[in-house]
Amino acid sequence: MDTFLQIVANGLMLGGLFAIVAVGLTLIFGIVKVINFAHGEFLMVGMYLSFLLSTGLDVHPYLTAAAVAPALFVLGALTQRLLIQPLMSARDEHVQIFATVGLSTALMNLALLIFGADIANTPAHGVRSQVMLGEVRILTGQLWVLAAAVALVIGLQLFMKKTRTGRAIRATAQNRAAARLMGINDKFIYILTFGIGAACVGLGSSLIAPLYPTSPTIGTYFVLIAFVCVVLGGLGSIPGAFFGALVIGLVDALSGFYIGSDLREAVVFTIFLLILILKPSGLFGTRMNLSHVSP
Repeated sequence: MDTFLQIVANGLMLGGLFAIVAVGLTLIFGIVKVINFAHGEFLMVGMYLSFLLSTGLDVHPYLTAAAVAPALFVLGALTQRLLIQPLMSARDEHVQIFATVGLSTALMNLALLIFGADIANTPAHGVRSQVMLGEVRILTGQLWVLAAAVALVIGLQLFMKKTRTGRAIRATAQNRAAARLMGINDKFIYILTFGIGAACVGLGSSLIAPLYPTSPTIGTYFVLIAFVCVVLGGLGSIPGAFFGALVIGLVDALSGFYIGSDLREAVVFTIFLLILILKPSGLFGTRMNLSHVSP
């Protein structure tokens, strides 16, 4: 029984890692209607920034979030303004997806050029220490990531419901033309949303950096799993992405122990395919979509 509880705890902690990446991804899709394939590389950029700031200034990597999150906000805003926005009038919407794929490849190769293929280890500063919850051992860093993911989801939901800007974002997501007629600057909303989504993964990168070695390809793994979490929860649903990530974390941990560590990803992506076939709208459907949040 203790072993099972430990596996469940590991799965939930892993789900927290996936959630903090998936939330920004689903936010961007829910509003801008663009699947950002460079989201994993945004995470990679944030992790390298956290590494450089933590080692260069000798500060706790969590404190680097104060600089990394704004930097990723700027990167996301510039991506929307300079790369995505000029392509939004294109007849084929797939052009925007190809643009993010190109940005992903460019950022990955730029990191390889600057840092090489060697991994960078961000100082842990105690985040790898263990705490005991009954008979369950959990890394303090994983607890902080899960807590940050919960706070991020709650904060975004409150922002979307309670603030004027949040309501403008929801209106733009629901009907861009009608929002424009009501005086909302839809182009600014898209830039702001892309920036917020990137800032979310910037926050996550400072929390994840001490737990995982940083490399130019680190984002690929996380973004693939994040896509599964987003699809499971329902495209565009922030709470859906969070709970989808927890489910995927549990599936990953349980399948790794009971089936085999080599088959974990096979099980996860089998679930992904089944969702696409049986319930493409995700477990939460469209009712919790950003554009349908009750006022």
